[in-house]
Amino acid sequence: MSTTDLPVLGHWIDGAEKASSSGRTAEVFDPARGVATKRVALADKAEIDAAVASAHAAFPAWRDLSLARRQSVLFRFRELLDARKGELAEIITSEHGKVLDDALGEISRGQEVVEFACGLAHHLKGEYSEQVSTGVDVYSTRQPLGVVGIISPFNFPAMVPAWFFPIAIAAGNTVVLKPSEKDPSAANWIAALWAEAGLPAGVFTVLHGDKEAVDGLLEHPDVAAISFVGSTPIARYVYETGTRHGKRVQALGGAKNHMLVLPDADLDLVADAAINAGFGSAGERCMAISVVVAVEPVADPLIAKITERMAGLRTGDGRRGCDMGPLVTRQHRDKVASYIDVAIDDGATVVVDGREVVPDGDPNGFWLGPTLIDRVPTTSRVYTEEIFGPVLAVVRVASYEEGVELIDSGAFGNGTAIFTNDGGAARRFQYEIQAGMIGVNVPIPVPVATFSFGGWKDSLFGDTKAHGAEGVRFFTRQKAITSRWLDPSHGGINLGFPQNG
Repeated sequence: MSTTDLPVLGHWIDGAEKASSSGRTAEVFDPARGVATKRVALADKAEIDAAVASAHAAFPAWRDLSLARRQSVLFRFRELLDARKGELAEIITSEHGKVLDDALGEISRGQEVVEFACGLAHHLKGEYSEQVSTGVDVYSTRQPLGVVGIISPFNFPAMVPAWFFPIAIAAGNTVVLKPSEKDPSAANWIAALWAEAGLPAGVFTVLHGDKEAVDGLLEHPDVAAISFVGSTPIARYVYETGTRHGKRVQALGGAKNHMLVLPDADLDLVADAAINAGFGSAGERCMAISVVVAVEPVADPLIAKITERMAGLRTGDGRRGCDMGPLVTRQHRDKVASYIDVAIDDGATVVVDGREVVPDGDPNGFWLGPTLIDRVPTTSRVYTEEIFGPVLAVVRVASYEEGVELIDSGAFGNGTAIFTNDGGAARRFQYEIQAGMIGVNVPIPVPVATFSFGGWKDSLFGDTKAHGAEGVRFFTRQKAITSRWLDPSHGGINLGFPQNG
């Protein structure tokens, strides 16, 4: 079939999928087969304006709807998602490539935020102070912003948008979601589920596109806020452009997450954790462990245990019960594989070369097997850059102090972990380390939805993290009201400066 004959996924505007008029499309691939299965529309200015206009028009009625009625829609959406998440997992696997169990896990983590948002009335409560001055009371409320834009990455087409839209919608905002053009179908499926749950048309809009759509949301005067997850260079661009246009922005960037392994650690536990955190979802996670910092003398025995476990991993089609699927595109697979040559040129030791994998799947798929590289110089691009693939680097250090200094010297501060049986060392680590999310014998320390997700340094632009209490603050703004109801016996004119008393 010619790619021009492939079906085209349209935008979701005014409560239904709309055919695109821009004339621009991008191919969407099944990464395990290496073939295009559809095309997705790429919005032009007219479609960007139509999407935002729909959300803008829907905002007043949704804002004015009672919290109880908003929550009832959230509860219905939660029940529908729970009953039909298998459908969504199949869509994610077909376009991203991650194995079905991983796709289901992604949906479950996103559902946590939906459940948090079901109780948002509690988190929207204001404060009240009585008699702050004679006959004067002061109280505060939290109100929605208006139209909010979400720009999400390819690696979590369901979970990352769900970090934001449940809270935004529950708080009374309307949402325009711009998903990745690499795996866009999950967004339309979610939009249809919202409609089935009773969400009014225009409250949840899906705008497909590329940089033109991103810039359109960043610059549009009717978009009040932007939530973004992606690489650090783009996160910086989104933050600077959005704030320059007067928007509230939270932009979560890249990472280079370390696992510090002390000599007293349980190396079997560490090896399992390194496999799970380094190669799950083919390493296409912003919280993946990409560097094992081994405090000698543990490196050699730890590498032996990791290598032994890697030999049993099955790389292949995520619909066949494999452990790890393909990378999302051929271009990304080639880029990740190129780092193995960089490692060799820089004098590192390639212990397991993922380019040699024999996949359980179509040979045309975008395959790269789990890769382990020892003695990686900290000057190498393999160490300094976010690879975003199944490449695990080992760096050897002589002490805890050297390991902490190494981790803190990096540009990123997303997440990090320590593996030890020494409580004092763990407590010291969680206090000293310069990162936003810390794991103690937990390799991927993603907090539950009641806490907030986000890093430090070049891993986060803006001062508000995702979901939890900070998510509520991001999607609302506080209003303070000072009130006095005069007794009829009081009155008179006083031109002096108002004073407390």
